[in-house]
Amino acid sequence: MTIYDWIVIGAGITGSALAYELSKQKFKVLLLEKDVVPNNATVYSYGGLAYWSGTNQLTRQLCQEGIELHRNLSEELEADTEFRELDLVLTIDKEDDPIQILQNYSQFAVTPELLDLQAACELEPLLNPKAIAGILKLPHGHIHPQKTAQAYQQAFLRLGGTIVYEPVIKLLGSEHLIQGVVTSQNTYYAANTVVCAGGLTRSLLKQSDIVVKNYFTHAQLITTPPVDFKLRSIIMPARQQRFALEATASEIEQQSLWDRLDDQPIQSILDAGAVQFLDGSLCIGQISGIITNPNVKFDQSLAEVKIRQQVAKILPFVEKIPGNFHHCLVAFTTNSIAVIGNVKNWSGVYVFNGFTSPLVFVPPLARRFANWVAGKKDQIIVQLNNDCQ
Repeated sequence: MTIYDWIVIGAGITGSALAYELSKQKFKVLLLEKDVVPNNATVYSYGGLAYWSGTNQLTRQLCQEGIELHRNLSEELEADTEFRELDLVLTIDKEDDPIQILQNYSQFAVTPELLDLQAACELEPLLNPKAIAGILKLPHGHIHPQKTAQAYQQAFLRLGGTIVYEPVIKLLGSEHLIQGVVTSQNTYYAANTVVCAGGLTRSLLKQSDIVVKNYFTHAQLITTPPVDFKLRSIIMPARQQRFALEATASEIEQQSLWDRLDDQPIQSILDAGAVQFLDGSLCIGQISGIITNPNVKFDQSLAEVKIRQQVAKILPFVEKIPGNFHHCLVAFTTNSIAVIGNVKNWSGVYVFNGFTSPLVFVPPLARRFANWVAGKKDQIIVQLNNDCQ
């Protein structure tokens, strides 16, 4: 019987990065993923690296570490993550005051540049000038999220790691000690198990009566095949509603709604945006909704029409181009930048999940976490671990 040092549950960008970093520390690691063909939030991510978005000393430090790591990650992993520097264009609605919107970004590490209508359309000619009052421009990084996750996985395998494609059914253990996991086909044993299962983390832990402040939204978006025109930037609304949506999670928990697995929407928003990858394909969206049942089914045609109509107000060309509708769970937390660390009153089980800005924060925090469990001091992980508990 093989006993691993670490089992990592989930092979999105979070679990893949963490498995790689743990293997670098000479741990024997098993990475478990439920889908042979990836179907998670990493696959449908915009790929943006918001390294400008730090609002305090901790997040500014992690943003800086994250972008510096990404600039060298392709070389380290020996695979192309498609990293590039790319402008982020935040569109300001016609009815909004551009100066007031600019003031809303005053707390960030980088202050955006306010561009009037003419300058906005010179920067991004595909914008609809009739729909906006101007834009905010910010420096931004961009990667191909799934290719980055795959690069981490291949580097992990070269270090001697093991990847198995089996869905985890439950954690193995009792009396506040986790000793491994049970999948649909096997039982695997480990000294430590870390859950990086995105929006499924909460329900998986709940089966063992483990409760952490980890939540999820249902994201709905459209991806397209390569098109013959080019966006010069990532497009997002300056007034994003997703963060206000996520802020309601604690109120919902106080009402015990998260554990009822209800199909009824509690709240839903649409942030109209688009990004184009290097192969010319687009990601368009997105609707974000809080529904406590992770397996709820959606009216695909209705959601797709709604996304196209809203995004087409800003980018008229998107309304008619072919594309495929997708749905995924997006994990988040409300009390910190992520849920990281060992679970209070339990042994052998950790959480590494719910990142507010995963593509920037995951690489540096995966490295710090692996160093920490290998015995090296790290005040940032200690702080986040306390937040986890």
